[in-house]
Amino acid sequence: MSVTRETEVIAKIKQKQITDLISRGRRLDGRSLFDYREIKVETGVIEKAEGSASVSLGDTKILAGVKIEIGEPFPDTPDEGVLTVNAELVPLASATFELGPPDENAIELARVVDRGLRESKTIDLKKLCINPGKKVFVVFIDIYVLDHDGNLTDASAIAALAALINAKMPTYEIKAGEVELKPEYIQLPLQNYPFTVTMAKIGNKLVVDPIIEEEQVMDAQITVTTDQNGNICAMQKSGPKAFSITHVLEAVDLAREKAKHIRAILGV
Repeated sequence: MSVTRETEVIAKIKQKQITDLISRGRRLDGRSLFDYREIKVETGVIEKAEGSASVSLGDTKILAGVKIEIGEPFPDTPDEGVLTVNAELVPLASATFELGPPDENAIELARVVDRGLRESKTIDLKKLCINPGKKVFVVFIDIYVLDHDGNLTDASAIAALAALINAKMPTYEIKAGEVELKPEYIQLPLQNYPFTVTMAKIGNKLVVDPIIEEEQVMDAQITVTTDQNGNICAMQKSGPKAFSITHVLEAVDLAREKAKHIRAILGV
């Protein structure tokens, strides 16, 4: 048997094992369908950053850093600061990640995290305005995937939010029309907290926080972001197959319930 053929046979056997387990309410790693893996969060891990956090979601590991600089506002929001999210899939994290500029997976990961933060209005961007139309604070969030064992979205969203909670911004004064930064720092003005929960559809079941083996056999995936009040801020669907209305409603209910778990871990 060729290596390729052998690999295909092993993949099919594993796929059947995973789907059979899930149909009976069980999973490869022993969790129930709606359980998260253990979440560990450590903040203040990058000394030179304004804010930072490392997150372990099972064996998935993410590092997020926040940098704050003075820049120009967008023309359509002259009195608001700017938020920018970038993601990098570090090659050591997975054999499928390659060196080079961000690929479509990194761009999509950053976009989903960005959307949750932006639509929930996590940062009070008006408080980042220095001189309307001219100078504002720009918040950069850089996400690094260090180890990939599934569900990069939730791990990255948790890391980004934890880094923002940890972040401090410089104070300033304007002298002779010039902005001078002062040595004192204050907390970044946060006003809402988004919690992102991802579920895979395998057969006719939803599973929370899929590991990489589950992602490889899933029919589709849905990510729901809610704020601390349970309001839906963003929703993202991926994968070839559809979700029924029943499954979408179930996913929203699960997202609201699991958000409480993430919120307790972050202490907000």
